[in-house]
Amino acid sequence: ECCSSLAGIMLLEVFLVLGAVIVYFLFSKKKEETLPFKEGWWGRGQKPDTEEDAAIRPFKVETTEEELSDLFRRLDQARFTEPLENSCFHYGINSVYLRKVISYWKNQFNWKKQVEVLNKYPQFKTKIQGIDIHFVHVKPPRLPEGRSAKPLLMVHGWPGSFYEFYKIIPLLTDPASHGLSDEHIFEVICPSIPGYGFSEAPHKKDFNSVSAASIFYELMLRLGFNEFYAQGGDWGWLICTNLAQIAPSHMKGLHLNLVSVTNMGVTHLLSILLGRYFPGLFGFQDEDVRRMFPFLKKGLYRILLESGYAHIQATKPDTVGCGLNDSPVGLAAYILEKFSSWTDLEFQSLEDGGLERKFNLDDLLTNVMIYWVSGCMVSSMRFYKENLQKGIGTQKHEKLTVQVPTGIASFPNEVMHTPQAWAQKKYTNIVSFHFMPRGGHFAALEEPELLAKDILQFVGKVEKGQLWKKK
Repeated sequence: ECCSSLAGIMLLEVFLVLGAVIVYFLFSKKKEETLPFKEGWWGRGQKPDTEEDAAIRPFKVETTEEELSDLFRRLDQARFTEPLENSCFHYGINSVYLRKVISYWKNQFNWKKQVEVLNKYPQFKTKIQGIDIHFVHVKPPRLPEGRSAKPLLMVHGWPGSFYEFYKIIPLLTDPASHGLSDEHIFEVICPSIPGYGFSEAPHKKDFNSVSAASIFYELMLRLGFNEFYAQGGDWGWLICTNLAQIAPSHMKGLHLNLVSVTNMGVTHLLSILLGRYFPGLFGFQDEDVRRMFPFLKKGLYRILLESGYAHIQATKPDTVGCGLNDSPVGLAAYILEKFSSWTDLEFQSLEDGGLERKFNLDDLLTNVMIYWVSGCMVSSMRFYKENLQKGIGTQKHEKLTVQVPTGIASFPNEVMHTPQAWAQKKYTNIVSFHFMPRGGHFAALEEPELLAKDILQFVGKVEKGQLWKKK
């Protein structure tokens, strides 16, 4: 008797709070605001008075024999530590497996062949806001009569690179040859985030996601694209989101394979507490419940267990970065551990971290080599400090919504799951939200076909309804 009346009172309280929240949201409709374009200058020293050279120069990946012999010398002199018995990947990378990777790197991996793979797509550099921006630009090999290609900006994250997109590019630029619908054909632009890969690192402090978005906006305009689509995961999610906030009238659609909402409201907190018991009340699907609860285990503990790197990189990136920039073995260990656990957390219980279940060593080491030959590890890690040092939820872009038509591909093994009900608060115009059947954080590299199909169907919806015109 007592219990049921208590439950009744609790329910009543929940409804009262919800009512208050709903009233608050109904009457505090924010006016549509855009994010200011960030006009920075990130070159060395003083900004010159002369006009910036806007030329677009062809670029090829090249390495010297000196660089390679230096690398092999370091690999030969590697010092390994003995792992704990039966520790698998629970303590980070397992050095028994790491030895195998390094042996493969020295004896079988053919960097010259991989350089040819990297150079099979046209690459360019152009100076924007004082620094050299590297990008891959692939046009369709053929276009049916009277059709035009849709420009698609694809942005990687950390510790990935532009190379993550090499398997998905042909599916988007030439879908028909790969058994996909060619109703929409893309020309794909994949830049390296400044400080990553072959894009020059900023020489000044405060280069954050809004700075990167502003640079990529300038890049797209410089390439002659007044309207375009954008796609991203990891930091690409945030950079493309910021770009949608800066230039909503230029972006036709935004496709994301990771979404994170930093401004949590009362309803968010209530949904964490009660969403498992009243999913319908909070707009949760069964799959949301399955991926999110128990929240302590799948939410809080997971964040704590998997975000140590982020805390270091958001506070003192240069210290640990110096070690990684000096040791190819350390660099590989640091990067490959992420390709294991972010692809599937269960892989931590395997001796080899499951790394070769979804990827091959050639692809993994090519990504590591991009970090090694460009010496970009420290600058790539600094991006965490620039984005997080002011605290989460404090930046203007975190408070603004996104009006651009949005498509979300939600992969089951992403470290953190964001339900559509949460994403909707930030992205007010979600036209497609799909729970993907398999795959993790590095979706474009791991499941290129699944991701390509989701992008194609999303763009189909936007084009058919001319949704960008109705923003």
